[in-house]
Amino acid sequence: MLGLLFSGTIPAIAFKLPTIPPIAPIMQNPVLVIVVAQLFGTSLWFSANSAADDLIRAWGIVPADIGTLTNAVQLGFIVGTLIFALSGLADRFPASRIFAVCAVLGALFNGAFAMLAEGMASAVPLRFAVGFCLAGVYPLGMKLVVSWVPERAGAALAQLVGMLTLGTALPHGIRLAGAGWSWPATMLVSSALALLAAVLIFRLGDGPHLKRRHGAPPLRLGRVFHAFALGEFRAAAFGYFGHMWELYAFWTLAPALIVLSGLAEAGSRPLAGLSFAVIGVGALGCWLGGWWSQRVGSSRVAASALAASALCCALFPLSGEWSAAAKIALLLSWGAAVVADSPHFSALSARACPPEIVGSALAFQNSIGFAITMLSIKLGTAWIADWRMGIAWLLLPGPLLGLIGLYPLWAARRS
Repeated sequence: MLGLLFSGTIPAIAFKLPTIPPIAPIMQNPVLVIVVAQLFGTSLWFSANSAADDLIRAWGIVPADIGTLTNAVQLGFIVGTLIFALSGLADRFPASRIFAVCAVLGALFNGAFAMLAEGMASAVPLRFAVGFCLAGVYPLGMKLVVSWVPERAGAALAQLVGMLTLGTALPHGIRLAGAGWSWPATMLVSSALALLAAVLIFRLGDGPHLKRRHGAPPLRLGRVFHAFALGEFRAAAFGYFGHMWELYAFWTLAPALIVLSGLAEAGSRPLAGLSFAVIGVGALGCWLGGWWSQRVGSSRVAASALAASALCCALFPLSGEWSAAAKIALLLSWGAAVVADSPHFSALSARACPPEIVGSALAFQNSIGFAITMLSIKLGTAWIADWRMGIAWLLLPGPLLGLIGLYPLWAARRS
């Protein structure tokens, strides 16, 4: 059954979905469908982090164990993207089918965590499985965007990553809205949203672009490595790798940074609200960056965002005596800048690749980037008790090295 679903050859009557009137108008805008599905699907990513305080109390674990749960998702994502990339699966089957199947499976594993996990021994494998499934959601969502609107990939991917950012923040928002709910209930909301994402993308299907070229080399194991022979792909990828050192560690540490700043107490509603705002404002950064990229190019937007987030990293440890308003403004600026560059690395990489390996190349780039996040998350969660606000300086090398890696593109004024 899964093979037929991936192949796209199953008769329409066998999987005919009921007409859902509220969804019908949305389906007329493919990019809107994809970005909404990305919002819902990626809410699985940090669903456990929103319950961190409850898990610490219920299971008798320490804050570093929350980093372990986050890294389990990252490791699952890395393994999944490597399999998709090196095998060519990301380009062998319709991206919409892969997305839908992975969103359903991710929802099930997330639900199993909420209902069945009783400690780290059972929690870590389930979070790994969620991460593995997300490998079929995030990179394939990017491929879907390019397959529908390749001529405005930078701006469209900015919308997509904006929704990924909101999806990352969404569990904190659910936690804030359902203050009286148990932590399993808030996680089950994320699972329900992921199931809706699967329906949306299955109904949409793939776009008309990114078809294989006549005479293109056959898809074979490891062909994705050839992407790194392309100078523009290398520059975009190296910029992305520096960016990733900072991004997910910042999202993981954001609640702790807010507490250390004296802006909220652990486990409080203000902490949930500020965490949602600091992470979620990245969506606005993405959308503004997408608009600006149509005027100055993706490479310039990416470089500007890297420079801005580097400045925030440098300033945060020095903000201890600032007013609460100034600290919030700094954190919001950091949250907006830290992810505003992300869609443009993907757009630059997709533009540099032959169309028949775009899915595999983006998945492979993601796998390396997320491997980098595991180290920064591990060090950040382990050292924050000693470094306190100075932990921001641990993240600073990422955007600085990203600027250096991206230099051939932003200096050339051609992207």
